[in-house]
Amino acid sequence: MSEFLAEIIGTMILIIFGGGVVAGVVLKKSKAFDAGWVLISIAWGLAVMLGVYAVGNITGAHLNPAVTLGFAIAGDFPWDKVPMYILAQLIGGFIGGVVVFLAYLPHWRETEDQEAKLNVFSTTPAVRSYLSNMLAEIIGTFVLVMGLLFIGANDFTEGLNPVIVGALIVAIGMSLGGPTGYAINPARDLGPRIAHAVLPIFRKGSSDWKYAWVPVVGPIIGGMYGGVFYNAIFTNKVSIWFWILSAVVLIIIIAATSIEVKKDREFEKKAHIAKERN
Repeated sequence: MSEFLAEIIGTMILIIFGGGVVAGVVLKKSKAFDAGWVLISIAWGLAVMLGVYAVGNITGAHLNPAVTLGFAIAGDFPWDKVPMYILAQLIGGFIGGVVVFLAYLPHWRETEDQEAKLNVFSTTPAVRSYLSNMLAEIIGTFVLVMGLLFIGANDFTEGLNPVIVGALIVAIGMSLGGPTGYAINPARDLGPRIAHAVLPIFRKGSSDWKYAWVPVVGPIIGGMYGGVFYNAIFTNKVSIWFWILSAVVLIIIIAATSIEVKKDREFEKKAHIAKERN
């Protein structure tokens, strides 16, 4: 199998199991309906594990543009393969979304909640605040790429590595997934979101393109920063990209915090006014 086809297949497997569990939990009359966040987090970990088992020996099973870019900027992956990997991942994400749609064909018309339908394919924030949402994605993907590099620096019994990677995804989902649904993967979000836009889903509503840039830009910044941060701190290889990305992340942190602090003050002011009126 070619590397291009392998990344398509691996990412497709990822979305079939990952998007599939979300569909089972949020679509009405599914036997898994309302099973909750813990089931979703565990199933996404298993989805990644199975994708890695499927094609890890062919491509390393990146299955994620943020991982590909993070490894490339860290010097662990050739830049000339990056465009091919990313295109394959996007195609795999789209196909996986189509398969999930087909698996739950009767359930779309049973579900009135349009956001729930979209969540089967892509992420939406719990509290919409774009810069803070992007920061959450940066942090989650930073931890992902750092974790993958940690795992790669250890020796495991043959065949165990994908299980550890799956456990990493479960941990990220349970600990950091609450704010945005933890895309931490542009292909996982954008590929299925395109599928949502073109598929004949019953009363599907908007594909939320206003938000779509967040789970693309955030993971790319976080993944690349994870790669250069690991090199700088753990291998003493400090590149110009480490300083550039550190500055970018710091600016985003300051800006996001300033926005939320301003909102906090406005909230307190409104609450005070309401209290005085009462």
